[in-house]
Amino acid sequence: MSTQSKKVAIVTGGGSGIGLAIAQKFAAEGITTIIVGRDQEKLNNALSEIGENCHAMTCDLANLAGIPAFVEEILKLFGQVDILVNNAGINMKKDFTEVTDEDFLQVINTNVCAVFTLSREVVKHMQSRKTGSIINISSMAAQYGLPRVIAYSASKSAIDGMTRAMASELSPMGIRVNAIAPGFIETAMTAKAFNSDPARRDKALGRTPMGYMGKPEDIGDAAVFLASDSAKYITGVVLPVDGGNSIGF
Repeated sequence: MSTQSKKVAIVTGGGSGIGLAIAQKFAAEGITTIIVGRDQEKLNNALSEIGENCHAMTCDLANLAGIPAFVEEILKLFGQVDILVNNAGINMKKDFTEVTDEDFLQVINTNVCAVFTLSREVVKHMQSRKTGSIINISSMAAQYGLPRVIAYSASKSAIDGMTRAMASELSPMGIRVNAIAPGFIETAMTAKAFNSDPARRDKALGRTPMGYMGKPEDIGDAAVFLASDSAKYITGVVLPVDGGNSIGF
């Protein structure tokens, strides 16, 4: 299989928010970027916003059994995968005792199991080419305790552990694995959460030394760096992009 000089990236959850910002930055760098999501309409809107170097493919990653064939399809269409960004994830706010087993498993399935299965299938391909960069999107919820998001916190803590384990095993094969832990970022999701809860917003900003929320493109810039040759000696890190939130008092 001939290796093209142009890199190919998969960004899951690429239709909105942080995933969209990462896809925009990749496409602007000349990387062939495949955004993956469940909602075709959302993906189409993202495509028109991003413009060239971007393609959309629908896949419900929660259906683990469908992932191997999905990766095969991408390889058939694009020939290779150089970069994988595991950004797709779901959150659920509920009091601890109200979370059902089904609730918990649903979050773990999407946020952990799908990341594992997609990474495994992509790594099989990266291994043969002895090169690749995987970026997992973690969260502040893995850095400190947040109430009412038990399943999400468990899932993102698992992502940090998986990132280090994957990096240890895969880096000798030329595959780097890192994570980004976004702080409070201005997205439609956070706007909704904060507008209805000003006290929570004040608390979030109060413990962020820089004193303001980040923008999705701040995460995009970090992803471009970690995926690039500028980061060729960086693997196994969980990089907080959070205005100091994780160390703030």
